[in-house]
Amino acid sequence: MNDFNQPPATQQRFSNTRQAAPKISEDRLNEIKEAFDLFDTNKDGFIDYFELKVAMRALGFDQKKDELFRVLETYGTSDNSRISMEGFIRVMSEMISARDPVDEYKKAFKLIDEHNTGKITASHLRRIAKELGEDIKDDELQAMIDEFDVDNDGGINEEEFLRIMTSGN
Repeated sequence: MNDFNQPPATQQRFSNTRQAAPKISEDRLNEIKEAFDLFDTNKDGFIDYFELKVAMRALGFDQKKDELFRVLETYGTSDNSRISMEGFIRVMSEMISARDPVDEYKKAFKLIDEHNTGKITASHLRRIAKELGEDIKDDELQAMIDEFDVDNDGGINEEEFLRIMTSGN
């Protein structure tokens, strides 16, 4: 077990043998950098175990203790107590790239369908539009639902939602 009160080493382990991080979008890369910067509270270019846990959670990855220690061991400093922005970008890029988009779409559906009704209705879209500060008329929201409501039940079920989300792939 690491003693987090010891001064951390500053040299990144395996730095000469690591390959470049997987390609991710510029927006995702910026999200990763922002999360790191937000939790690098002393602005020394490193985050410790506790900051890593919160930063990863902010990016949608709720890791268990042993998984966090494995990240620090693989990507962290030589004493496994901290991780640099470069290491954080690498591990988060790998984790984001490994995500199954269909699983992510299913999670998104569940977030939108906050009362577990099994469908997304115009009222769900109205709530989201309001949260995003968008002023969209009710008839426009209903038109969005009607366009993709294949079974004509007044809402978008998970199957219809997945069809919408994967149609461009």
